[in-house]
Order: sequence, then structure tokens, then C-alpha cells
Amino acid sequence: MASDKQAPVFMIDSNVLLDIAKSDPEWQDWSSTQLANCARKGRLAINAVIFAEVSCHYSNESQMEAAFPQRIYARHHLPFEAALLAGKAFMKYRAAGGVKRSPLPDFYIGAHAQTMGYTLVSRDKARYRTYFPKLKLIAPK
Repeated sequence: MASDKQAPVFMIDSNVLLDIAKSDPEWQDWSSTQLANCARKGRLAINAVIFAEVSCHYSNESQMEAAFPQRIYARHHLPFEAALLAGKAFMKYRAAGGVKRSPLPDFYIGAHAQTMGYTLVSRDKARYRTYFPKLKLIAPK
């Protein structure tokens, strides 16, 4: 893993983390390859939203820490600027006919990565491309 403070940051979406943790037969290879490539090139990061989504699949915090140690996955706080961008993306979603009543986790994750200039690694290309067109994204073709 790159340790340089100027190294690029790769925010790893929960779907990628869970592909690996749950040995998903369809996506584990793709997700593992992307994670390894990103770790060689820069720093891996998650935020509280990703942590919450992944935590549903573990019994306690010690299991989470064992699966996603802080020495590998830096914890980054969601800045208020990103929260504002997430709200704007949610308004666009609602205007397009979206039915959810509160912003989706993907809006916070995409806004966080875009605001901070991070590259997001996710399998959810369509949603991120629709609502965060400036986002640097690594996703399946």
C-alpha cells in the first residue's frame, strides 16, 4: 500500500468490499483486482456511510476492524460541502421521478469522493455517472 500523503486516495464503495468479504462468485475477482491495483497506486479510504453499509454483515466492531483495518482503510469524515452536493444530487433524483424520501447512501458517497477529488471504486456506475458526472470513477465496463 502506498504511504505517501500526496498519493491518490481511492474511496472503496461497500459493494466492492462486500464482493470480497462474501466471496461473491460473479464480482470477487474484479473487486479484488481493483482493490489491489488501488492499494499499489495510492491510499484506500472509506467513510461512515460505507462503514455503516458494510457493518450490517458483521456481528461487532472487532470483526469490522479485523476485516477492514484502519492501517489499510483510512476513515475519512464527510465534509459539509459534500453533504450539500449530496442534497443537490438527491433533488435531481427526485425531479427525475425518484421515489425515495431521503438521500440514498450513494449520494453521500459520490459527493464525498467528488468533493475531495478522490477516485471512487464501485460497481454502481450508472447512478454515480448520472448524479456525479465530474467524479473520478473506477467501475466495470
